[in-house]
Amino acid sequence: MNQTHRPVLLAEAVTALLESPLLQTESSEKSIVIDGTFGRGGHTRALLEAMRSDAQLIAFDKDLQAIAEAKKITDSRFQIVHSSFASMAQHAEPASVAGVLLDLGISSPQVDEAERGFSFRRDGPLDMRMNTTTGLTAAQWLNQASVEDIARVIKTYGEERFALPIAKAIFACRELNQPLASTMELANLVAGVVKKREPGQDPATRTFQALRIFINKELDDLASGLQAALDLLKPGGRLVVISFHSLEDRIVKQFMQTHSAVEVPRGLPIRAKDLPQGELELISRVKPSSTEVGDNPRARSAVMRVAQKRSLEAGLIYRKQVSQ
Repeated sequence: MNQTHRPVLLAEAVTALLESPLLQTESSEKSIVIDGTFGRGGHTRALLEAMRSDAQLIAFDKDLQAIAEAKKITDSRFQIVHSSFASMAQHAEPASVAGVLLDLGISSPQVDEAERGFSFRRDGPLDMRMNTTTGLTAAQWLNQASVEDIARVIKTYGEERFALPIAKAIFACRELNQPLASTMELANLVAGVVKKREPGQDPATRTFQALRIFINKELDDLASGLQAALDLLKPGGRLVVISFHSLEDRIVKQFMQTHSAVEVPRGLPIRAKDLPQGELELISRVKPSSTEVGDNPRARSAVMRVAQKRSLEAGLIYRKQVSQ
């Protein structure tokens, strides 16, 4: 049975965005907020309900089903773009945005619908594309890639220690003229290779995660999207990112930390108050409550990080420092 999608950290994300000083006070300029991952619209609808009447919300998604859901929203302040959030710089001017929200990962309907190919518990075509109108499916890629490339993807994006044996087993199927075509075929193959299971985790979890990330270029999009968000934010604007596994969170954490401070050589005669500042101020790190995890087990691995763009002067100091 399909589960209704529940946005993770809904209230916390909306509050974190709207606490931006740019959204707290009236302004002669229109406030723009970006929801980089519309999904099924939970965060978007909550933001529209809470935002001022003169604000504008631009949402992005690669999934055609998400676009269809977004078109049900009739609020004149809302705009949906069928594209990755990595393209957000094409839809707003630099230093014009009051807040950016990125809710990473996949939505419950995507996992629950067998025909999408994301689930190792439901038999369906081995697709895994967020945007089903373009690119190779997971099956197409697996049935043409080398053993080395398959192993690299599974190890890099799934942190799977049995990546090479899994890749060899996939290649062996091709040699027998039995290429993988369905999710259960892949899940059963991985289960036959991964003899030592992690407690509470299906042996196919890491392989499916790795292929989904690779097929959809999720980490490339994340890196591009974070930089685009920083460029688009006004001073005082907020960046809120919810991630669901260590690879995503590591990229977000490193990006925010890198842009929140400037390394100064030891021994320089500089007073603390005169030290250069980075473009971002780290605001908070939030995890779901035990109550939310109990109600929605898919929230258990979520981490939300919040940062706020500093003043123009701080940003100029930062860019000067890193360019030297």
